[in-house]
Amino acid sequence: MTHSVSMAKNHRSERLPADSAPRPAPGAVLDRLASGPSRASRITHTEHLPARAGRHAVWPDRIRSEVIAAVEAAGIAHPWAHQARAAEHALDGDSVVVATGTASGKSLAYLVPVLSALLDGSEAPNGRGATALYLAPTKALAADQCRSVRELSHPLGTAVRAAVHDGDTPFEEREWIRQYGTYVLTNPDMLHRSILPSHPRWSSFLKALKYVVIDECHTYRGVFGSHVAQVLRRLRRLCARYGSSPVFLLASATAAEPAVAARRLTGLPVVEVADDASPRGEMVFALWEPPLTELQGEKGAPVRRTATAETADLLTDLAVQGVRSVAFVRSRRGAELISVIAQERLAEIDRSLSRRVAAYRGGYLPEERRALEQALHSGELLGLAATTALELGIDVSGLDAVLIAGYPGTRASLWQQAGRAGRAGQGALAILVARDDPLDTFLVHHPEAVFAQPVESTVLDPDNPYVLAPHLCAAAAELPLTAEDLDLFGPGCKDLLPQLEAAKLLRRRTAAWHWTRRERAADLADIRGEGGNPVQIVEADTGRLLGTVDAGAAHTTVHEGAVHLHQGRTYLVRSLDLDDDVALVDQARPPYSTIARDTTSISVLDTETEIPWGAGRLCFGSVEVTNQVVSFLRRRLITGEVLGETKLDLPPRTLRTRAVWWTVTEDQLDAARINPEILGGALHAAEHASIGMLPLFATCDRWDIGGVSVPLHPDTLLPTVFVYDGHPGGAGFAERAFHTARAWLTATLQAIASCECDAGCPSCIQSPKCGNGNDPLHKRGAVRLLTELLRAAPAEDQPEENPPQASGDGPG
Repeated sequence: MTHSVSMAKNHRSERLPADSAPRPAPGAVLDRLASGPSRASRITHTEHLPARAGRHAVWPDRIRSEVIAAVEAAGIAHPWAHQARAAEHALDGDSVVVATGTASGKSLAYLVPVLSALLDGSEAPNGRGATALYLAPTKALAADQCRSVRELSHPLGTAVRAAVHDGDTPFEEREWIRQYGTYVLTNPDMLHRSILPSHPRWSSFLKALKYVVIDECHTYRGVFGSHVAQVLRRLRRLCARYGSSPVFLLASATAAEPAVAARRLTGLPVVEVADDASPRGEMVFALWEPPLTELQGEKGAPVRRTATAETADLLTDLAVQGVRSVAFVRSRRGAELISVIAQERLAEIDRSLSRRVAAYRGGYLPEERRALEQALHSGELLGLAATTALELGIDVSGLDAVLIAGYPGTRASLWQQAGRAGRAGQGALAILVARDDPLDTFLVHHPEAVFAQPVESTVLDPDNPYVLAPHLCAAAAELPLTAEDLDLFGPGCKDLLPQLEAAKLLRRRTAAWHWTRRERAADLADIRGEGGNPVQIVEADTGRLLGTVDAGAAHTTVHEGAVHLHQGRTYLVRSLDLDDDVALVDQARPPYSTIARDTTSISVLDTETEIPWGAGRLCFGSVEVTNQVVSFLRRRLITGEVLGETKLDLPPRTLRTRAVWWTVTEDQLDAARINPEILGGALHAAEHASIGMLPLFATCDRWDIGGVSVPLHPDTLLPTVFVYDGHPGGAGFAERAFHTARAWLTATLQAIASCECDAGCPSCIQSPKCGNGNDPLHKRGAVRLLTELLRAAPAEDQPEENPPQASGDGPG
């Protein structure tokens, strides 16, 4: 690890104060990073994205002159062409999605028509002739946008009354917002749980609702996106009840087929504006693979240096060069750790430098986050190690470089993070530092998968019965459901309503369905898809609440004896009470980590679609997964050496969901030279690698999906590999896998075959969440099996009968 320190010392004399230093060329910065011992060999690919000139236009003449004057006073003399075009559509009453790059001015594209409408409305007789609603996926983004709106609209006086209405809003402010707010900024959770159920109190706001802004719309995917789609349909229904029909304005820097995804989300026709007319500086994007170490992991597999340690080195060196940087990390603990390591190494060079690197993550107070953003912008801070709390929309300009510690799960998120650098139009450097993971390893050796492919289609399924049913109940509680409403909520209503009546949740009276219970119907829908009440983590001796963990993850993460990390401290779980949803923990410093082991079985409920792959079959349908955590391993820190196994007595859990699966025949096994002794290991290895590769083809993380492989499955009577959605009713990921199966499994084969290890490692077939301790696995057998399977696959995927509207290892 000393190479980073020595390199930093070599460049110490070249360091200049950030506020006076000229902007370094991104290529020169990368050359310096690669100049240390063995560094150059870690760069597997460098992509150069050329600079682009901007194209100006003029605002539509229907925009109020006062709004244009306010924009000009903010320093914007002319809009980019895509901003003017989006505003024109909004004025025409067309719902529109602006899908242009990071820092391309999407906010202004929707704000200008919104502010103009609010100004028009202020001249109405009742003084509230128009309102607008802004939805963000996070509270932080809504608060950040509120500040921007207030600054921009300040010259417009009281015509624009912008306010945040979320769970942190004081009660006394909420009544004022309901009565007088014209631009209300909130999140889907608050809309679902508070605004819609109490719609009579919001009647004047809803009656005047002109625009609904949906920011960062690509984040509404999977189960969460499916729930939000139904929340928006409930909103549209209530607006119609009060006589309004709002126009939807959506924005995303990273979306494939944005109009299709936006239509699926809103249920409305949506116009697409995707021709980015904003200028862009040169970007140099490097793929970086940490070196192998002398350590050995599970079953003697080689271990690479961690992306955390490698990123901390790079952040150190960038700070020494005076390069303003952000390192994106997937976990809060990782962000804190990178910050601490970088600070320690910088202190060895120049103690004053160590104060110029910090961590940024969720859980900080808003004023702390604002102070960090300002310090980075001014140059007081040179580097931040941040979670995705900094990824979405918050305006941090003036960055020179972005480090991405591990592939963030989707190309959409990758480009969102990379786009944080160069936001003022200057050149930028982005580096993806690979983790020891099949997908990361594949990407750094197959750059075309990053740079020659569009971002993923947003996968969501509003018709999922597990999503639709609670929203029908919530809608009926808001206003009795009528036959005319059913088209709005989708074709699944016809089958679900009798079931909801039978369950005595709804009752039909004359021509409408009514909610029958005293409980709040909105509480039936868990829109974040967390699967039940979260488990509270409580310090046993003090009774202090440390945090929570999702119900779905409790069995594997806070079982009795588990090691739990919180804010850099280590705890041991004393007990897990599933009845009261409480895990009691004690602070400790064990020299090991823990990993749960489980058993998973799967049964086919319904085969919806199947196509022949030679003698084998590729299938998609509904399954029931039964999972039980049976024990946990204690593994020595650093080396991963297994110190022992402890049995657990936890109840099994069942999940009805959707899956893709493929079968092979005896003839195919013979052709692939797969004998019974290695069959289980070959199937298991193929399953692991395919789970690891699916995020390249569907907008998911490997922890959103699970898998099971069986040498002889009782339902198919053949060797079978299943990959399933880890959410009740499915989230659209397995369906996407079915429709892209040939490309998906080809990439899986390439990832295994190209790995340099002998018998399998975390870079190809070992899984960090395997319930069976990565046993059995057979790397060469998996290569031969997938080769034979793909040899018999159709030349092209067969036409989709029901194409999506947008294009045993259990989930996390």
